[in-house]
Amino acid sequence: MTGYGRGSAPLGSRSVTVQVTSVNRRSLDLSVSLPAPWEGLEPEIVEEIRRVAARGKVHVDVEMAGGAAAAGGFDDEAVGAALARLAALAAARNIPFQPTPELLWQIASAEKGAAEHPPLETAREAVLSALGAALASFADMRAREGQALLADFLARSQTLRGHVEAIAARAPQVAPAYRELLHRRLREAGLDLDLGDERVLKEIALFADRCDISEELTRFRSHLDQFAQLLGSAGEVGRKAEFILQEMGREAHTLGSKANDLAISRAVIELKNELERVKEQMANVE
Repeated sequence: MTGYGRGSAPLGSRSVTVQVTSVNRRSLDLSVSLPAPWEGLEPEIVEEIRRVAARGKVHVDVEMAGGAAAAGGFDDEAVGAALARLAALAAARNIPFQPTPELLWQIASAEKGAAEHPPLETAREAVLSALGAALASFADMRAREGQALLADFLARSQTLRGHVEAIAARAPQVAPAYRELLHRRLREAGLDLDLGDERVLKEIALFADRCDISEELTRFRSHLDQFAQLLGSAGEVGRKAEFILQEMGREAHTLGSKANDLAISRAVIELKNELERVKEQMANVE
């Protein structure tokens, strides 16, 4: 499911901002972007995300914002001290040391980042507070999407049930239609066999047995009832619903293979098409 949430919390003269975004994915795929001094908070952030999301590609971005330090330049003394330490380390190991502009930039950026971000323990409460606000907004957006999906699933369930009932209404007519077809073919072939002939009756009985779909219809209706009950329940429904939809697919396949009737075959095709649409949508639901 898709979602977005943003939260912030004060940290000294500045603030911490957390953004949480997600896009559809069958499993849960988490990524967290944190300033280097705060990377130790990642396990706690991941744990909080798992409380509200079971599926989706979820990304969390934590940033420091505001205040004079954010717009300040490099700390020349800190950069010089770091460069001196590197030079001393190289000299102690007899390694030629020639600083490059790229090295100066890397050292300056690292020192600036460390200066701009308070220690992890100082920032922890603010980061988790901003994360909580972001997750509340994130969960609210996903809940609204869930309500829209629920309405769609309920409507599609009725469409599925309509196809099933159309098949059920046609099923009792299949054997009599075959009986008339067999009678016509016998006449056209010049075979003078009465429909009461034992051989004809046996053929019709065998055909009726082969195309009997009453059990499949009963199971499909039961699956539809279970699906509706699951949609109305609390908690995670996605994976359970996928299993029920898989079983519906099995029954639909059997209905199609046993149909022996053009009208039923057409209805089964529509049934399968609608079922695939529901499966595709359900793959994104928790």
